[in-house]
Amino acid sequence: MGRVIAAGVALGLCAVLLGAPPASAASGSLQLQVSIDKRPIEDATVPIDPANQVELQVVATNSGNAPVKVRSVRLSGVALALTFFAYDTTAPFEVPARGSVSRTFVLDLGDLAGQATGLLPSSVELLDAGRGTLGEATTVADVRGSFWSVYGVFGLAMLVLTILAWVTALLALARHRLAPNRWRRGVRFLPAGFGTGLVAVISLSVLRLVPPEPAIEIPVVLGAAAIAFLLGYLTPHPAPPAVTESDATVQLPLPSTQEFTR
Repeated sequence: MGRVIAAGVALGLCAVLLGAPPASAASGSLQLQVSIDKRPIEDATVPIDPANQVELQVVATNSGNAPVKVRSVRLSGVALALTFFAYDTTAPFEVPARGSVSRTFVLDLGDLAGQATGLLPSSVELLDAGRGTLGEATTVADVRGSFWSVYGVFGLAMLVLTILAWVTALLALARHRLAPNRWRRGVRFLPAGFGTGLVAVISLSVLRLVPPEPAIEIPVVLGAAAIAFLLGYLTPHPAPPAVTESDATVQLPLPSTQEFTR
């Protein structure tokens, strides 16, 4: 059971540390100015209500000496290096050299309520025919989705695994079943620490307090893991229970009444 819990928490950790998609080589050839419902998204938190359509306005500027062909626009949201929603709209257009083009798109995000909720780092990208990124603008989206969305259920699952990880580690401590080696005892508490950090990051996001950006999520997760490891490292040595005199006494079976009668 403990190995299953550790594996589940480890998957969440790998998503944070290793799951970020690599940047496209073509990224940055266009500069973007993006507005959602007539609100500029730069350095702002943009509310997104899945019950209403979203008007996305993009102004693309080409500072190069050759025209750039755009095939589609993508609106996506990422948390813990996992993409929880992505909407692509195919709308080919060309941005001339040393020029700019403005386009407006109307997006129907009705199913977003079942995919995410809370604060999520989001981006608007212009893609070429090979799905490479030509330009990108980032923001924080305040998604007014359901708690039972994919993101909410993911956080709930991490909470359950984290509670189980703490319970198994503390039960092993109470029953003197931890390893005699301090480092191994610390490692036994690591999954619980990682899970605590992940739950903290997701909770702050769902409660609309802090978005799960890498500059925040990685220190929180690693900090919680370090504290849990230290707690395990400092746990007392699991000495075997002392053998009492009564335990060492061998009780002989009493003779039966038939032996006395004989």
